[in-house]
Amino acid sequence: MSAAEVVAVAPAKINLCLGVGAPRPDGYHTLATVYQAIGVYDEVRVRPAEADTVTVTGDERLAVADVPTDASNIAVRAARLLAAHHGLAAAVAIHIVKGIPVAGGMAGGSADAAATLVACDALWGTRTPPEELAALAGRLGSDVPFALVGGTAVGAGHGELVTPVPTQGEYWWVVLESPAGLSTPAVYREIDRLRAGSGVPEPEVPAALLRALADGDPKVLGAALANDLQPAAFRLRPELERNLATGLAQAPLGALLSGSGPSCLFLCDGKPGAAQLAEALTERGLGPVSVAAGPVSGARVVSGRS
Repeated sequence: MSAAEVVAVAPAKINLCLGVGAPRPDGYHTLATVYQAIGVYDEVRVRPAEADTVTVTGDERLAVADVPTDASNIAVRAARLLAAHHGLAAAVAIHIVKGIPVAGGMAGGSADAAATLVACDALWGTRTPPEELAALAGRLGSDVPFALVGGTAVGAGHGELVTPVPTQGEYWWVVLESPAGLSTPAVYREIDRLRAGSGVPEPEVPAALLRALADGDPKVLGAALANDLQPAAFRLRPELERNLATGLAQAPLGALLSGSGPSCLFLCDGKPGAAQLAEALTERGLGPVSVAAGPVSGARVVSGRS
C-alpha cells in the first residue's frame, strides 16, 4: 500500500422501525426511524490521482456490476463535495470493496460516501469538524449522516436528522440477502399507490422500541420491530413475505425487511441462535445469508494518514 493511500470502512445500516409519512412538496417522505449499524462493512481506499476515478470489487455473491463506476457514484460525489468545501483542486482514485448487499436496503452507497468523506479528510489533512462533515453528508443522501456516526440513532426529517439513542447490550442479526435488488423509488411509489385516497398520519417511533433498547431487552425489541414499507415491497416481490415467514418459523425474536428491502432481517437470541438460523436458511437456498452483531461504530479510517 502506498504511503499516500488511506483505507476507511463504514458499516451497513438497518432500520429497527421505519414509519413513513405522506409525500412532501419536495418529493421526500417524512420518516420516523431508528437506525442501527451492524457489523457488515464496505471498504474504501483513496489515493491521489490526476482525475477522479472509481473501481469496485467485492464478494462474488454481491451484484457489484450494478454499482456505477463513473461520476454518478456517490463516493465520487463525496470526494468532490469535500474538496469543494475546502477549496481544493484535488482528485482521487477510489477503490470500493463491497461487503454490503447492493440495492439491499442496507445503505451500502451511503456507507461508501461516509467512508470516502473520512478517508479523503485524512488523505488531504483537512481535519473537517464533525458538524461540518455531518452537514456535507446530509447533502449527499438521507442515510449518509448516520453512516458517519453509526451506533443506534433516531432518524427524522427524511432520515438525515440523526440523534443517538441510549442502547444497552448487543443484538444478533441474521441477514437473508436477495439475488436481485429492489428499487427504493419503486417501493415508495407503490406505498403511495396503496395509500391513495386515505389519510396518512405523521409517523412516530414506537416508545416500546426505545425502552427495549435502553433496557437491553432483545425479546421486547423483537416484538416492536416495524416497517411501513413492507406491504409495498411484498406487492412488488411476494417471495419476500414468504422468506420472512420461513425465518420466523425457526423461532427468532422478530423479523422485518431492511428499509425498502429486499434484505430480510431476523433478530435472534444471541450468537448461537443466529448461527443456527443462518444454517437453516442456507440449507433452504433462499439467498446468501450472513450473521452480524450491532450496534457498531460508524465510518472510520483503518490505515493511512491520520
